[in-house]
Amino acid sequence: MSATSIREARPADREGVRRVVREAFDGHGDDVVAMVDALDASGATRTSLVAEADGAVVGHVQLSRSWVDARRALVEVLVLSPLGVLPSHQGSGTGTALLSAAVAAARASGAPAVFLEGSPDFYGARGWERGSALGFERPSVRIPDPAFQVVAFDAREEWMTGRLVYAEPFWALDCVGLRDPLLAELEARFAVG
Repeated sequence: MSATSIREARPADREGVRRVVREAFDGHGDDVVAMVDALDASGATRTSLVAEADGAVVGHVQLSRSWVDARRALVEVLVLSPLGVLPSHQGSGTGTALLSAAVAAARASGAPAVFLEGSPDFYGARGWERGSALGFERPSVRIPDPAFQVVAFDAREEWMTGRLVYAEPFWALDCVGLRDPLLAELEARFAVG
């Protein structure tokens, strides 16, 4: 496998990004592709990065605008979703490299925080922490608390706490949280662990 580089996505990468998302989110790929397209069309996308190897897109990560509904004011934040790597490149560090580049881009943007839904084992080992530990509330009861992850930056002030409010495409396409039976299985796992 050749070296992988991370860069800003270009319009010519659109089909490569769609392929990555479809294959990485096996069984739900078309739904996640629709979400990516809807976030782009709505103007919510702030950053789209690709991992490239041998001239082909092998991974993708996207940052989109959302808000924290704080008592003082709405606070614009970022949501990292989706993060995907072609199955043939998974386990190679490509996902971790994309994650690191996305966090750096979020920090450079001046955002106070970036959020995601994901495994506390994977993301926790990479510097993410439970959103509730910093006073943030999950946007949906379908996101187990340990999976509601955040990285806060220097731009975050103490008053910037409250419920995360996703951009409309996440809701319109039902791409928030999990559904039963998987949700119940994970809640049971987290309750034991």
